[in-house]
Amino acid sequence: MIGIFDSGVGGLSVFREIRKLLPEESYIYYSDNAHCPYGEKSKEYITDRARAITEFLISKGADIIVVACNTATAAAISTLRNEEFDIPFIGMEPAVKPAAAKTKSGIVGVLATAGPLKAEKYLNPRGKYAEEVCFVEHVGEGFVELVEHGILNGKEAEATVGKSLLPLLEAGADTIVLGCTHYPFLSETISKVASEHHPEREINIIDPAPAVAKHLLDIMDEKGLIRRDGFSMGLHSSGDGDNLARLYESLV
Repeated sequence: MIGIFDSGVGGLSVFREIRKLLPEESYIYYSDNAHCPYGEKSKEYITDRARAITEFLISKGADIIVVACNTATAAAISTLRNEEFDIPFIGMEPAVKPAAAKTKSGIVGVLATAGPLKAEKYLNPRGKYAEEVCFVEHVGEGFVELVEHGILNGKEAEATVGKSLLPLLEAGADTIVLGCTHYPFLSETISKVASEHHPEREINIIDPAPAVAKHLLDIMDEKGLIRRDGFSMGLHSSGDGDNLARLYESLV
């Protein structure tokens, strides 16, 4: 069984890509929305939550876990891998390499929460391309809250997205990396705001989730964990599960 967790509903954007490659597996998803957002919380706090959720997922039968949260990956995945959990962990990747390959202007915008922008997992690959590409970064202020409340489009979503996106576009970015798993649910709004303010520029949006799904497939194949015993999903949350259920239903 594939366990997936996030601070909220954002990890469903990763599940969406995983299911394309592994449609006949059993899944269990945990939304830690009672503690969402993780962005401003300490590394210790996030690690404690990740450990508790891991224990819960394993108790329900998970034999591989996807940390479908950039902040939790940055804060906790090394600890999880070094503890007594005898299962593989798959984390989020910052998508720096595909963004560097895609940009024509040489300027890449990165939208993320605060933690991942400070993490070595992002800073190290960014440094490798520093001579070729300029990376400009902005915290997606209010993005997580929009998605958690099911506000994915409309005037409120556009106004909130614009405040964080426009500085990147004004800096010349033609490629935008989505550095939080909540953000892909705002992709249409991001594209709309970008085209309205810079219709002359083709904007590429890079979602790391497909690459993470491919990595999961490779690891499961290598370790003999692919079951193909029929699709099932168990949804769990630490808080109100209504939006989790609604968003999940829109995907399946």
